[in-house]
Amino acid sequence: MAFIGLASQTTFAELLQRCLDAEIDEEFSEDGYFKKRRRERRYYWYFRSAGRQKSERYVGPVTDKSISDRVKRFADLKSDFRERQSLVRGLVASGLPEPDPLSGRIVEAMWRAGFFRLRGVLVGTLAFQCYVGVLGLDVRGRPLQTQDADFAQFWGISQNIGESMPPILDVLCSVDATFSPVPHLDDPLVSVRYRNAQRYAVDLLVPNRGSDEHQGRPARMKALGGAGAQPLRHLDFLIHLPERSVLLHKAGVPVTVPRAERFAVHKLIVAASRTDQLKSSKDVQQAETLLAALRRQRPLELADAWREAWETGPRWREKMDAGRERLSDDGRAAIDDVLARSKIRRSGRRNR
Repeated sequence: MAFIGLASQTTFAELLQRCLDAEIDEEFSEDGYFKKRRRERRYYWYFRSAGRQKSERYVGPVTDKSISDRVKRFADLKSDFRERQSLVRGLVASGLPEPDPLSGRIVEAMWRAGFFRLRGVLVGTLAFQCYVGVLGLDVRGRPLQTQDADFAQFWGISQNIGESMPPILDVLCSVDATFSPVPHLDDPLVSVRYRNAQRYAVDLLVPNRGSDEHQGRPARMKALGGAGAQPLRHLDFLIHLPERSVLLHKAGVPVTVPRAERFAVHKLIVAASRTDQLKSSKDVQQAETLLAALRRQRPLELADAWREAWETGPRWREKMDAGRERLSDDGRAAIDDVLARSKIRRSGRRNR
């Protein structure tokens, strides 16, 4: 597996920080202020707007250090769109992937509508593109384009966060007026997918809520403007404890994506379940690419993610074994290596 140079990785890290700073700067006017509010024994940041029509907007948990630090620096933050745009162009010129224009505009529109602020997570191939700069991968020559965008959120978060983004269809039509809802087979009054005239699809996903009675039935998502979302197995593992990254569109779009190690393990689980061989091969390829980087950069995190999934139950283990068998020798070696190193390290700690 090839890797990009240290200079590009450093530039990507700088762009990520600037985008996170600008995220606060662009979403919240300087004449407002931040305040803490307690909800169910935890404290969260909310932004109170100034003026005659005062309103509050959810920002994130106080325990999220990156958010709290940016709240403290809010008064000093300045928009640097042009400089960030230059960084994005330089990174793309050095070989990092950029999304196709429509995908970029859709993710940007969802960001501006508050999807990521409301703890939504970008998944799928667009999320995979966002690991390249974080892990320093060189993926030139690999197929990374997609004809869909997948967005996920936990149902409990959607119900209890206390705020909602605008209707999904309105957000999508602001990008392309030909988007329309696709009726769900089990409930024609609810849509979990939206498609435009060119057949580009946007899917809303939610983890299956623990029992077969919810499997396949669309869930109403309060924070997503009341839109429906398709319940999926294993999605709770994927989007638990996500991380921040940047989609290289315009001046960089700050996004929330699954942890890379969870993405890799999840891809192997999903690959073993698919009947579409092309999609299954794509899952394995993405998993293998990430495993090569995680073996070098996040071996303990990868080992922990693998063990967490492995200990979930026998059905998970069967799928993980089946997905592992589809890897190359190098891919299987990466898993074996990090598990062995993690075991040695844990054993060393116990013997101290």
